Amino acid sequence: MFSRRPAMSPSLACHALAIFWLSVMAGFFWTYSANVNFATLEMDGATYARVQSGLNRNVRHAMFFGFFFGPPLLCALALATAWSARHRGWWRCLLLAGVLYGLGIVVFTAQVNLPLNAHTESWDPRALPPDWARTRERWNAANLWRTIAGALAFGLALAALCARAVAAAAQSSANSAAAASSSAATLRESEPGPAACSAR
Repeated sequence: MFSRRPAMSPSLACHALAIFWLSVMAGFFWTYSANVNFATLEMDGATYARVQSGLNRNVRHAMFFGFFFGPPLLCALALATAWSARHRGWWRCLLLAGVLYGLGIVVFTAQVNLPLNAHTESWDPRALPPDWARTRERWNAANLWRTIAGALAFGLALAALCARAVAAAAQSSANSAAAASSSAATLRESEPGPAACSAR
């Protein structure tokens, strides 16, 4: 007969989804910093104004918002459904990943990137403001920070999962050893002693 594997816990499922969401967003920001931003540096002001405004407008859709806001929510769900493990290292590591993403990307984007986006979208390509190149530099620098924060959050969440797996394996080994010890003790108690043998 085949033994049934235990079902994945809600906390572990949310943890795995958080890692996937974080990896997607880390890749998104990396693509901008390592490719798109370098391309925009070669554009003149009018072209940059049109391209950057177009990119900003077309990234606003449900799928992007789901991936953008998803990681801290998934981390929170994974942590809340494993509240009993809050004193363990992996729990705190995942907490740090969620907080880093929430503050370093969600809040940072709202405070830095979105105002820059609004400023860029207000430009008339035929009459650019004198500081347009400086605005481009500030946006690229801000996105580089989001790239670093996203990569760190992904790494922390992945490290938390590895630590969680190690802890689970150690607990399983301890339970197996305890069960084996209990079985051996029970077997010894069930064996007839010398007195019982002599009385036969």
